[in-house]
Amino acid sequence: MVRQAALRLQGINKRLGNFHLKDLSLEIGPGEYFVLLGPTGAGKTLLLEIIAGIHPVDTGEIWLGGVNLTHLPPEKRRCGFVYQDYALFPHLTVRKNIAFGLKVNRVPAPEAEKRVEEMAALLGITHLLSRFPRTLSGGEQQRVALARALVIKPQVLLLDEPLAALDPRTKEALQRELQRLHRATGTLTVHVTHDFEEAFFLADRLGIIDHGELLQVGSPQEIFSRPSSARVAAFLGTENIYRSEVTYTDGKAFVRLGQALLEVETSLRGPVGISIRPEAIILSSRPQTRNCLAARVLTIHRRGLFLKVAVEAAGEKLTVLVPPREAESFAQAGDGRVYCCIPPAAINTFPS
Repeated sequence: MVRQAALRLQGINKRLGNFHLKDLSLEIGPGEYFVLLGPTGAGKTLLLEIIAGIHPVDTGEIWLGGVNLTHLPPEKRRCGFVYQDYALFPHLTVRKNIAFGLKVNRVPAPEAEKRVEEMAALLGITHLLSRFPRTLSGGEQQRVALARALVIKPQVLLLDEPLAALDPRTKEALQRELQRLHRATGTLTVHVTHDFEEAFFLADRLGIIDHGELLQVGSPQEIFSRPSSARVAAFLGTENIYRSEVTYTDGKAFVRLGQALLEVETSLRGPVGISIRPEAIILSSRPQTRNCLAARVLTIHRRGLFLKVAVEAAGEKLTVLVPPREAESFAQAGDGRVYCCIPPAAINTFPS
């Protein structure tokens, strides 16, 4: 078990070509599995490489517990790094790949051998120790890369899109493996990805990053259900995003959606943005009591196991996701008359 310490990034700025990582501050707790989620080109890998010491910061500081890492060379930062393409040495066996960091750190041979064997057993790759990387599957190569990163007992494990190159079945198995390894080792982990499902499955907390800016940090449930801005909501696939205003009547809060007033649970006042996840909206053939609008079905398209239904209500277009069995009563797009019900708790408000 590694010694537990928090990782703190304070006011990190870094320009690299035309890209700018902007005044980024973040604290990741001891033993936490933190996922950084963002699109390609958001600055995810650059941030990992700054933590590892591959790139120096322009301004700002990096602390691990009470130790200032900002100007330490990579080999003194105790970071394990796993890249998307594994970066294994093709001319070395699996055993020698795993042992590489131990050799660099001059760990005595008997101790190094013991640690390689223990790590190979933990990852279920003991039978691969004498083989070369070119003979391994993608999932096996990734396990070797993880073993090489973990065998040095890092205080921070950095994972750069570690599952992106894998087929869906192997990817799912390695998600479970990463979860198991984290529970077994307790290593503070920073994992970057653009995959929502991966982030939701693995993260204790996650951060949304785009164009070098950290936009929101929170639990997966909090961020997916309560995005803090239109940018975050749009990135997360919330198609129902509107400008609105919070007003109060008889102590209750309301927002305007087109021509309608909808009750909402919020403490904000005045101009706001609102977002409503498509799966949170209920379509019904009969009106409900609160926040229920007469609507007209515009289009219906299949989206995986759900139907994506576009409706017009109160002069606004909304997107709704429903199971196919619930769409039977309004299957005729264009003339289907339905009711669109939006629970107050499903309406997310954020400062405009």
